[in-house]
Amino acid sequence: MVHIVGAGPGDIELITLKGKKFLEEADVVIYAGSLVNPELLNFCKADVKKYDSAYMTLDEVIHVIETAESENLTTVRLHTGDPSIYGAIQEQMDALEKKNISFDITPGVSSFLAAAASLKQEFTLPGITQTVIITRQGGRTPTPESEQLKNLAKHQTTICIFLSISMISKIVEELIEGGFSKNAPIAVVERASWSDEKIIRGTLETIAEQVKEEEITRTAMIIVGHCLDSHIEQYSHSQLYSPKFSHMFRKAKV
Repeated sequence: MVHIVGAGPGDIELITLKGKKFLEEADVVIYAGSLVNPELLNFCKADVKKYDSAYMTLDEVIHVIETAESENLTTVRLHTGDPSIYGAIQEQMDALEKKNISFDITPGVSSFLAAAASLKQEFTLPGITQTVIITRQGGRTPTPESEQLKNLAKHQTTICIFLSISMISKIVEELIEGGFSKNAPIAVVERASWSDEKIIRGTLETIAEQVKEEEITRTAMIIVGHCLDSHIEQYSHSQLYSPKFSHMFRKAKV
């Protein structure tokens, strides 16, 4: 059996109980060494076979899994964050299905959620925005024209940008072109939930220089949106907890 497991954003305590159990039981672990916290491997058995996929091709990953299956061994494919977001797991799952190899998926805490926790910020403030866009700046892997930042920015939602910190100046340019003002709030969280986490808050006008000064070049989440405005007071309180609002668990009190 193959278990595709989300390792969480970095803090080893943020892997799920189920994911930890699979690591403890695994005979073979293929992990994304460039991103996954290596301390997670301490949960494994002493004789587990470990493979760092940062140095492997897709064919090599599948070959290791095939070999493990032929020996009746359990494999964990360990991805950072949640594997469904920029995890490149679809091609792996398709390859496993073609070879009739069974697998399941254990979700994990994504870095955009860890970043929200670090910022102590709700991304969906009533009356301000109820939508979160998860995206990345096009690079070697392009984005469709309709999903370019200048087009997404027109919606004025909370936008979480993965894998793009090296292109921060281009990101700022496109966000402003799409409708955000130069004074729009933006935050960068480097290595969210890790012990050496770093948080930068600024505006679209200042953030590129701040990132340069802090020498942040990789493993950072970029968040832009009006939910980050520290001066915001006009968001609506949730009806769920309002004494004037009735629902199936509670009647209105006034």
